[in-house]
Amino acid sequence: MFSETEGSRKAIGDVDVVYHDGLYHLFHLVLPNHDFIAHAVSTDGFHWRRVSNALFIGDPGSWDDLMLWTMHVTPDPHRRGQWRMFYTGLSRREQGRMQRIGLALSDDLYHWRKAPVHWVDMRGPHDPKLIQEARKLSCYHGADSRHAEILDSSCFPLEPDPQHYESSIDEGRHWVSFRDPFYYRDDGRGWLIMSGRVRQGPIIRRGCVAAYQETTPDHFESMPVLHHPGLYDDIEVPNVIRIEEEYYLIGSIREDAKIRYWHTDQIGNPWRSYHDNVLMAAGNYAGRVCRDDQGWLLWNFFSVDAMDRTTHNLLPPPKRLTRTEEGLLRVTTFEGFDSWLGDEVDTRCVHPLKEGIGEEHCSAEPHRLDLQSEAGFQAFVFDETLDHFHFQALFRLRGKGKCGLVFRVCPQSHDGYYLSLDLLKGIAQLRRWQTGDDGSGEHMMQFDSLQSGQWYTEQRPNEARVQLLVYGSYLEFSVAGRVILSLADQSFDQGLLGVYLESAHLHLDDIRLHRLRKPRQTDEHLVEG
Repeated sequence: MFSETEGSRKAIGDVDVVYHDGLYHLFHLVLPNHDFIAHAVSTDGFHWRRVSNALFIGDPGSWDDLMLWTMHVTPDPHRRGQWRMFYTGLSRREQGRMQRIGLALSDDLYHWRKAPVHWVDMRGPHDPKLIQEARKLSCYHGADSRHAEILDSSCFPLEPDPQHYESSIDEGRHWVSFRDPFYYRDDGRGWLIMSGRVRQGPIIRRGCVAAYQETTPDHFESMPVLHHPGLYDDIEVPNVIRIEEEYYLIGSIREDAKIRYWHTDQIGNPWRSYHDNVLMAAGNYAGRVCRDDQGWLLWNFFSVDAMDRTTHNLLPPPKRLTRTEEGLLRVTTFEGFDSWLGDEVDTRCVHPLKEGIGEEHCSAEPHRLDLQSEAGFQAFVFDETLDHFHFQALFRLRGKGKCGLVFRVCPQSHDGYYLSLDLLKGIAQLRRWQTGDDGSGEHMMQFDSLQSGQWYTEQRPNEARVQLLVYGSYLEFSVAGRVILSLADQSFDQGLLGVYLESAHLHLDDIRLHRLRKPRQTDEHLVEG
């Protein structure tokens, strides 16, 4: 898990990752100040080394002198071997209420230069010739605009076109959404999409994906809205990818802090939604895609504090993006974990967590368990204490009782993580149970729901092939290869792993349990690229 230094009052924000020449390049915001875009590199997607920061806010009076927000780094299609960074900027002049999109260029991904611009304050004395030139550019929108930006033959920073989008702080919420750029190129044509808002409709339902088309190198002209679901206040950090003959639009929704997606067979046609269009469970946010040698990866930050996404954010390992035969998108475990597998644990060594409660049964064979508890709750745990591990098995539940997993459980207090599994309805719920201070009364019982997720498969009812991956503070649970839960929590760092039953009979097949090698700390040493 990559994060800012503990105790620094800084937190990682929105991320963007580029894979080039065997290196993953991570660009990310630094909260709460938003005053620079940081840069780190990794060979494996797990451990990161900070390098020189990529970009800083502008000098006082410039269009981006207050904050820098979400960026997208992409190869420059017009200049071989060069790179472009589209990024969001805010100015002190408007107290951050107006968002614009700027451009920076690089020859090597390490050293960036902002594309030169000229600031013109339309509220004060101005050169009529400069205004006339500005009016020719799509970044100037007439009386509603208070400034113009001129960049050679291109037009940065970009502003929302009032013909299609909210563009004035006098509209809607009295601040303008026009951020989180993403450059997409297909069949020789380029588009810049971003988080915007339509001009009509209920104020908190205007969130859309805005679109600009690249007509000449570095010059973009506005287009009608790419997608407007009519549900959300904003669709943040949009992405477009093409897998086989289908296009997928991925966005993050602030209302429930989940990552969702839509699909279409051709850009320009309506974007459709599947019955299940949630890619990542709540807490995972600002998803960004990148392509490496193995295919598409999805990256995001995770907020440890669900009530505050500006502190205690972490970068978890990426997820591999796959497409089912029916065309649905799925996220699966990053294959990079395979290189961290250690010794296999003997799963025949198992015992009840609690003293015998009667009417229970445990039969162990190599890679197989047959468990039964007809009375109350009972967990059957493996003998060895585990910290980092990879567990997988085929679950077959008989009857109408309950089952799930326990891990990092204390053998004395039974404090730890409890993962309930409804195999019939396809629901996973992860909870944290722990004991409070002695004498604290009813507050001694501490119970927290950490994350929940759902799945649907064509398998027989009450049957699922599950995987649990616990690596440092990172917790990941999958069903049939699809990641259902993905989160970070530091409440418990080691303990017992097992399967729990409540008035049920459970059979486990194909059990595999491996230790994972201990994560090493990220090298925070600053080096030049």
